[in-house]
Amino acid sequence: MAEARPRVYLAGPEVFHPEARALGARKAAICASAGLEGVFPLDGTPTGEPDPTHEGGLAIAAHCLATMDACDALIANMTPFRGPSADAGTAVEMGYMRGRGRPVFAYSNTALPYIQRVAVALGGELPRREDGTPVDPEDMAVEPFGLADNLMLDGVVTDSGGAARVVVRETQFLARWTDMTAFEAAVRRAAQHLLGALNTNGG
Repeated sequence: MAEARPRVYLAGPEVFHPEARALGARKAAICASAGLEGVFPLDGTPTGEPDPTHEGGLAIAAHCLATMDACDALIANMTPFRGPSADAGTAVEMGYMRGRGRPVFAYSNTALPYIQRVAVALGGELPRREDGTPVDPEDMAVEPFGLADNLMLDGVVTDSGGAARVVVRETQFLARWTDMTAFEAAVRRAAQHLLGALNTNGG
């Protein structure tokens, strides 16, 4: 009997895309070619739009939590969504899986550092305090570390695999949800980590 492939939760805002299930199927196929089982958040949910009620929304959240509980790792799409940062739900899922001790891998279809995206979103160059700290119009400091996003998101990825980092790639704006090049690189990293661990453990 064949060994079960490591199951990887595929987090990202593609769930809101009009072709969400097709994108999920493409991602799952890429995972399969690398020896992984890709699990899309919409797997096992009814087709069509969900019930627009509190109960309907919380049912989706419960489904996603249960699905993550049954996975061995997570690959997150951190491409900026509705602003300069990654999708909030994806960020929660990254923290949830890392909190359960499972590795988190990630990619972004923009190579522009977070601080530069904030500046663009705010309409120009960021003002600075007397000590040089970049700030927003409310005098709130903007992270200047050159990372892909908020330092906690980059941090859980690095914490998962030592020197591992978020895969970043500059993609044409209109292709940012459909270009799979950076995702494929993240899948290779996940496969190397997960399948290597299986081989090391004699699995």
